[in-house]
Amino acid sequence: MTILITGANRGIGQGLAGEWRREGKEVIGTARNEPGMERLDVADPDSVSALGKRLQGRPISTLVCNAGILMDRHEQLEAGYSPELWARHFQVNVTGVFLTVQALMPNLRLALEHDEHPKIAIVSSLLGSQAAAGGGRYIYRASKAAAINLGRNLAVDLRPEGIAVGIYHPGWVATDMGGREAEVSVEESVDGLRRQIDNLNLTETGCFKAWDGKVLPF
Repeated sequence: MTILITGANRGIGQGLAGEWRREGKEVIGTARNEPGMERLDVADPDSVSALGKRLQGRPISTLVCNAGILMDRHEQLEAGYSPELWARHFQVNVTGVFLTVQALMPNLRLALEHDEHPKIAIVSSLLGSQAAAGGGRYIYRASKAAAINLGRNLAVDLRPEGIAVGIYHPGWVATDMGGREAEVSVEESVDGLRRQIDNLNLTETGCFKAWDGKVLPF
C-alpha cells in the first residue's frame, strides 16, 4: 500500500505522513521545495505532469489532496480581494486538486489491478459549506466550496471503477494556517482524519465529513 500526500512538509500533511509511516505504510510526501520529498507545486501544471511521469508504473492506493492556501483573512470588501488573489486560491485549492487527481489516475488504477481499494481524500473545509455561510473570507470559502463540488462529482464518475472519494474538514486546527486560537490540535485532527480516510470505501463515496466523523452539510 502506497499513500501519496500533497503538502506533506508541515501541519496536517506532515502529521498524516508520520502516522501512516509509524503503521508501516509507504508514504510519498510532496512539497514545493523540501529536501527528501517529491517535488510538487500543485499550482504549476508542468510540476504536476512531471510528478505523474516520475511515478509512472507505481500503484498508489490512497491519494490525499491536502495542499491548500488561505490568504484572504484581512481583506476588506470595499477595496480588497484582488483578481490575483482569487486566481491564486483557485490555482492551489481547486485546479491543483483536479490536476493532481488527473495526473495520478493511472497510479490509482494500477492499485485496482493489485487487488487494492484505491481512494482519494480531498481536504476541504466547513467554510466551503453553503449551509455554514458566516461571511468574510470570500475567496477561501468559494475555493473550498468548489473543492467540495469537485469531490462530489469525482465520486460519481469514479465509483463504477471502484475508486472511492471522500471530502474532509480537518477542523479549526492550530497550524500556521489555523492560528494559535484554534480549537483542535494537530494531533487530534490528524488522528481523526487518518481514521476517516482509512475507513473510506465505496459505500460512503462522495461523503463530506469532519475529522471526528461528523457528517457535514454541503
